[in-house]
Amino acid sequence: MNSDSRRLLPRIPPWSWSSMARWGTALLLAACGGLASAAEVPAAEVPPDGDLARALLLRADRIRFPEGGFQVDVSIATTAPNQEPEERSYRILSKGNSQTLVQTTAPAIDRNQILLMRDRDLWAFLPNLSQPVRLPLSQRLTGQVANGDLARANFAGDYEPKILRKEKIQGETYQVLQLDAVDKWVTYRRVLYWVNAGNYRPFKAEFYALSGRLLKTSYYQEYETLGGAPRPTRLLIEDALRRGHRSVLEYSNMVERDLPDKIFTKDYLKKLSR
Repeated sequence: MNSDSRRLLPRIPPWSWSSMARWGTALLLAACGGLASAAEVPAAEVPPDGDLARALLLRADRIRFPEGGFQVDVSIATTAPNQEPEERSYRILSKGNSQTLVQTTAPAIDRNQILLMRDRDLWAFLPNLSQPVRLPLSQRLTGQVANGDLARANFAGDYEPKILRKEKIQGETYQVLQLDAVDKWVTYRRVLYWVNAGNYRPFKAEFYALSGRLLKTSYYQEYETLGGAPRPTRLLIEDALRRGHRSVLEYSNMVERDLPDKIFTKDYLKKLSR
């Protein structure tokens, strides 16, 4: 293994079963859900009628994350009534949004725990066990953040979109898309997604359970240059079932990287732990 590979993923300390319990409060993504290099495309380039919903969804995905390999740091602050705030930090390595590694960087007790996603398979890697532990995308990791929110934030790949209506919000026109899951492995059964009709920037998303019940609402905020393009650097997630419970994700230090496929494998992670 060369020195460049070791810089991608530092050596992982042993992970006890108590740490595994804490992984329910550890990350992911994707979060906030990744795709082509960004940005604002003239409206004349958007296809009409039946292709419009998918074109809008693709543009919005490309604004959120690059299409190719990238690295980004995410801090998550969770607050709830009558509870002390909780803060956690992660480094995400992603390639095409079908391969993702999430490393815990804080708190120190959980540092360098790893979540590995390949396609729709997700594992928590435990160096002290012979095999990783498989996890569902929908499992809660910390606060209002599920595994799939950061590890798999590819709306265009996971949902079939259709346009429901247009809405005016604070003088801006938004296309409201309904996203229906392509299969049962997707994190949420249905998503309503507000995309700016002029510049394709995502504004808000509502996430629904199979029963049709609203689970949470996300707001894409504070657009700044990140990874070479304007992107939302803050994601606010509000729990629809528990009033006052919220998580705020802050994205920083995004860089595009040529990430080798080998680092997104269980065998590679096992070698790092030796």
